[in-house]
Amino acid sequence: MAMARYGGKFEDWLDLSTGINPESFSLPDLPDFIWNRLPDAHLLDEMLRSAKDFYKVDQDRPLVAAPGTQALIQLLPYLRATGQVAIISPTYQEYSICFDMAGWSVVECTTIDAIPAEATVAIVVNPNNPDGRSYTAPELLSLARKMGEKNGILIIDEAFSETEDIVSLANFAEQAPIIVLKSFGKYFGLAGIRLGFAFADQKTVSEIERRLGPWAVSGPALAIAKYAFSQNFEELADFDARIRSRKRALSATLQRCGLAELGGSSLFTLVQHPDAEKIYEALAEQHILIRKFDYASDWLRIGLCKDEADLFRFEQVLSDILKP
Repeated sequence: MAMARYGGKFEDWLDLSTGINPESFSLPDLPDFIWNRLPDAHLLDEMLRSAKDFYKVDQDRPLVAAPGTQALIQLLPYLRATGQVAIISPTYQEYSICFDMAGWSVVECTTIDAIPAEATVAIVVNPNNPDGRSYTAPELLSLARKMGEKNGILIIDEAFSETEDIVSLANFAEQAPIIVLKSFGKYFGLAGIRLGFAFADQKTVSEIERRLGPWAVSGPALAIAKYAFSQNFEELADFDARIRSRKRALSATLQRCGLAELGGSSLFTLVQHPDAEKIYEALAEQHILIRKFDYASDWLRIGLCKDEADLFRFEQVLSDILKP
């Protein structure tokens, strides 16, 4: 869409519009049978065990894999009878879109305390996209108890949690009325393989499996995820450190250019400027794509640059745009 409007070829563009790690994790050598057979149930089980280890979740906790977190988000409205859903907002808009399309009454709340008593589903993205707001485990467990008292459920999206200082509630999902979503592709920089996870009680996990149907996740995705999840601590620690280094470099660039950071995560930052629309347009004309928001005309979300060359290009163009 950006190329259609602003021109250029794919290789001309610097895409900073997502919260996906710009460094893809190293890929394993895949045997030929991974490509010419249906996904193997044994490989799926091995990958799920590796995922639980990576996410520090007990092996007896129910877990389901899906072809991307988006596929799970589209299923969520159909796991319970329609009613009122409260979404802590502003946040990832697909939650509102999917629940609305399924016939739910969607209420957007700015705080947990503002969730209506009538809501039977509450949705919290932790840390939040795009502003990085986060909630503590006691806060979310308290909310889950309140939802459970009215036979409701709490959905927690932890897509950006891997590099943040928050406590995951994945280990609590079996006992509490909680569904915890995890995204493989954002942290590992491999969004193209489409892989997401849901931790929940066994009944919910089984229902999601039934709705997804057989062979929901491709064989290559299973093999790649098992490989990534199973790497030693040192390699994963180095990978994580490079994400944090890129974020510090981006923050320093924005500070030099005079853009104020409102929040974000280790994989993206949110900035505010009264001429945000003009900045977005000027960057796009130079084939640099960032994210703007219809609901906040002075906000811009900016993802990480892969290397110093990309960061230098971004800073040169941005500084020219913001030059007094």
